[in-house]
Amino acid sequence: MKRRSFIKTAAASTVLPISLNGMSLRSVQNSSLLGALGKRSANGKVLVIIQLNGGNDGLNMVVPLDQYSNLSKARSNILLSEESVLKLKNTTKTGLHPKMTGAQRLFDNNKMSIVQSVGYPQPNFSHFRSMDIWMSASDSDKVLTTGWMGRYLDKRYPKFPEDYPNATMKDPLAIQIGPLVSLAFMGPNTNMGMAVTNPESFYNLLDNASGNVPSTPAGDELAYIRLLAQQTNEYADVIKEAASKGTNKSTKYPTGGRGSNLAEQLKIVARLIHGGLQTPVYMVSLGGFDTHSAQVDTSDTKEGFHATLLSQLSASMEAFQDDLELLGISDRVVGMTFSEFGRRVQSNGSTGTDHGAAAPLMVFGDAVQPGIIGNNPRIPSATTVNDNVPMQFDFRQVYGSILQDWFELPSSEVKSLLGDDFNTLPIFKNNLSKIDTFADFMTQISLGTIFPNPAKDKTVVSYRTDAGGNLQLRLYDALGRLVYVYFDRSHSAGEYEFDMDLKGLKPGNYMVQLSSPLKSDTQVIQVL
Repeated sequence: MKRRSFIKTAAASTVLPISLNGMSLRSVQNSSLLGALGKRSANGKVLVIIQLNGGNDGLNMVVPLDQYSNLSKARSNILLSEESVLKLKNTTKTGLHPKMTGAQRLFDNNKMSIVQSVGYPQPNFSHFRSMDIWMSASDSDKVLTTGWMGRYLDKRYPKFPEDYPNATMKDPLAIQIGPLVSLAFMGPNTNMGMAVTNPESFYNLLDNASGNVPSTPAGDELAYIRLLAQQTNEYADVIKEAASKGTNKSTKYPTGGRGSNLAEQLKIVARLIHGGLQTPVYMVSLGGFDTHSAQVDTSDTKEGFHATLLSQLSASMEAFQDDLELLGISDRVVGMTFSEFGRRVQSNGSTGTDHGAAAPLMVFGDAVQPGIIGNNPRIPSATTVNDNVPMQFDFRQVYGSILQDWFELPSSEVKSLLGDDFNTLPIFKNNLSKIDTFADFMTQISLGTIFPNPAKDKTVVSYRTDAGGNLQLRLYDALGRLVYVYFDRSHSAGEYEFDMDLKGLKPGNYMVQLSSPLKSDTQVIQVL
């Protein structure tokens, strides 16, 4: 076996589960987000990623109240009553699922940013492929075998694993709680993830000093396995030390019932951060969001499977933030939710929803700029089973914002990591130094009327730009696939009209999207 192939296989196969308070832990030594962070985060900044496995129904979580009439036509068998939706501060257009009172308090207390309709161009509706796209930060038509975190760390730490841990960075660069190490942590030559043993009762596999190895390819591989085992124990030592020093103070963590596992994961994260672990990135997860059927209780749509998951997510986030504040470390920790995709606009006959495109995500913590980034998705007056929530923001804009505005990486490093320039969003308070106000970001471009609508052969689209700059006008089908780019050119500030040719299009709903480098605005047009 070639050494490079062996290293990839060995690194993946020697990941050993460990537990802390009954929870499985994994140490991710090098991952792209992580590596920079290991060297640059002397300020101790931490990111906690909450993965919602299965594809979260964003329209049931962040409810577009200004679209309620059309939403009621599209999903009458699962729709929340309008009066039950939780209201949010400073807006009447958007609310939260009634089980998300914890998230409502975070938002109203200026601790949360909601980013609307996050996805990627040409969406893929396979769980595995879409998750790979999110983890590798690839385009949907490209397959990458490395993760966005792993690529970064390979550049920052090219000799890994031979020289780690060391005096500069003795702690793991990331910790994932759960049974698998994500693709996000795969580097070009080796899986940067590595197992650690139980912080309470350590299990030693092999000792790097347990005898000489033969000077053969097999001996080389044996030495590598011993190195990984030694690292495992060294990282377990520092995790055990942090766990013994750290504590939890919040009494808000939910206990018992489905989903309480997330609360336990976040309790461990808070404890390790408080205990002095310098790990800059943690990943936790909550599964069960693939709600094709029985998403709601038919006798009360506020209840049901999805409601239980959202309740646990909301309560766990609030408890985690409360814990960080009581421990005096909330100024250096932010959390982010994400799911591999959203769900369709129209519900199905099994009181569920099918795989969709874009969905909202939440970023919470002391450092976030509170508010809602983007507009509510536009819901057609008549929907089909193919209708989707179109993307407003590329998920790599969120990644770039975290890397540049939270971890303070240079834009050149962010571009290298993500493979292209993805403009940041005003998720963090320090981003506002780049724009005049949050309101300026929200209003800089907008689509006006589309008339006639419905239309057959042509229609006229009005739009405006307050700041000027390059704009694109694109047409997508109901599945989110690009149909046509009408223009891609520079504009001066002002109001415009464009004659849109619709000849040759099949009847159905389409999405007209006006985009600047920072944001987009989308409306639905029905082609007759």
